[in-house]
Order: sequence, then C-alpha cells, then structure tokens
Amino acid sequence: MGNDKYTLEVCVDSVESAMAAARGGADRLELCSNLLIGGTTPTAALFREIRKQSDIRIHVLIRPRFGDFCYSNYEFNIIREEVKLFRELGAQGVVIGILQPDGSLDMNKMKELMQEAGDMSVTLHRAFDVCRDPFEALEQAKELGIRTILTSGQKNTCMEGMELLKQLVHKADGKLEIMAGSGVDAQVISRFLKDTEIRAYHMSGKVVIESSMLYRNTNVSMGLPVADEYVIWQTSQKKISDARKILDSQL
Repeated sequence: MGNDKYTLEVCVDSVESAMAAARGGADRLELCSNLLIGGTTPTAALFREIRKQSDIRIHVLIRPRFGDFCYSNYEFNIIREEVKLFRELGAQGVVIGILQPDGSLDMNKMKELMQEAGDMSVTLHRAFDVCRDPFEALEQAKELGIRTILTSGQKNTCMEGMELLKQLVHKADGKLEIMAGSGVDAQVISRFLKDTEIRAYHMSGKVVIESSMLYRNTNVSMGLPVADEYVIWQTSQKKISDARKILDSQL
C-alpha cells in the first residue's frame, strides 16, 4: 500500500450502478446482488455483462444467503465453488468471511477458501463486524494473507465505530488494508481524513429511482413487506465523484 494512494470501492448490484461508479471515479467495485439485504453472491452473467462494458477492477462478494456468517457444510461447498468460478471468470478479488458458532473466525474453512482464491486479492467482509474479538480476527487475517478488512468498527456505521477503526489501522501495521464501510459519503470521508489514518473507503452512493412500470398492483408483495417494489436503488455517479474529489484533494 503506497503512501500516495487512496482507495475508493463502490458496492454495486447492477450494470447501471457499476457504470455510474466507474464514471464517478471508483477504483474498484464490490460486486454483489441484493444490496437491500446487505448483499449476496452475484450471478456469473452479471459479472460478464459488467466486464463487457468496463475493465474496472472487480472484487466479488461471496455470500450465499442473508443472515449470519455461520454456514452449513452445503453452504460452504457453494461458497468454495463460487470462489473458484469467479477466479476462473477473471475477477481480481473475492470478499468472504466465515465464523464459528462461538464468534471466532473459522480458520480451517478460511484457509481452504484462501487456497481456492489463488492469486486473487481477498477481503474479509463485515463478518468481522460481528466477530467476538476484532483484534484476534485481525491477527488471524494477517496469518491467512488477507489483503483487506472491510469494517464499520463493529458499529452500525463507520462514524460510530471510528475509535475502533483507528486502533485497527494502528495494529494492522501496514500488513493489510483497513477499509471503512457503512454510511460512507464525501462528508464522512472528509471527517475520516482529518481524524484517522484510514486510506480505503467503501460506499454504495445509492439514490432511489422510480420504476418504469406504469401499471402497479399494490395488493401483492414479492418479498420484504417494508420494501417498495416500484423503486430501484442505484449508484449515483455524482455521489461517487464527490467522494473521489475529496480523496484526490489529499494527493
């Protein structure tokens, strides 16, 4: 990690969002599906379509379902196969994390996934934020050869978790990248640059867009009852561009 480099990663779950992020100046994408529920593994077809449109660096989230990060053997087999699939498709990185029931990182399964990842960059995702001991998990991540930890400092937003994030950067000692996520925008980045040594930021930059549907049957819900199915969440090029300008002003 060079001293003159800041990283802006944008999490996206559509081609439209990916293109907006790229135009806005993102360094890389975290590609997923279903951001509304925190993100799940995207399809190979989505990856391929984005790759047709852009050569931006893509790290793929591998998360088979909504919920916790303690997986059955079936789910682990799926995760391992997805890591292999996206390596073969040419993804530059994967974003993974598996916990044991006691809240510690599952080192045996993580080692298997690291082996499957090969020369891809590996990010430990926000399973880190619900682990029992962040400093233990940090040392284990170093041991595994993980490149990046995505974290909000074990709070709902990175602003709330800033104090832990500061400690993590110090204890990481340049061995891996601590990337702040959750609630990140240009204003938050500006504050973090003043008060912390964090150089990597993860954001979605989402705005709400009206569905193009003219006919709407409001008597039927396809999923979460709290979600309006006639709106689309999409990355805003301007929000990414605003964040990029803040980072570039530091160079």
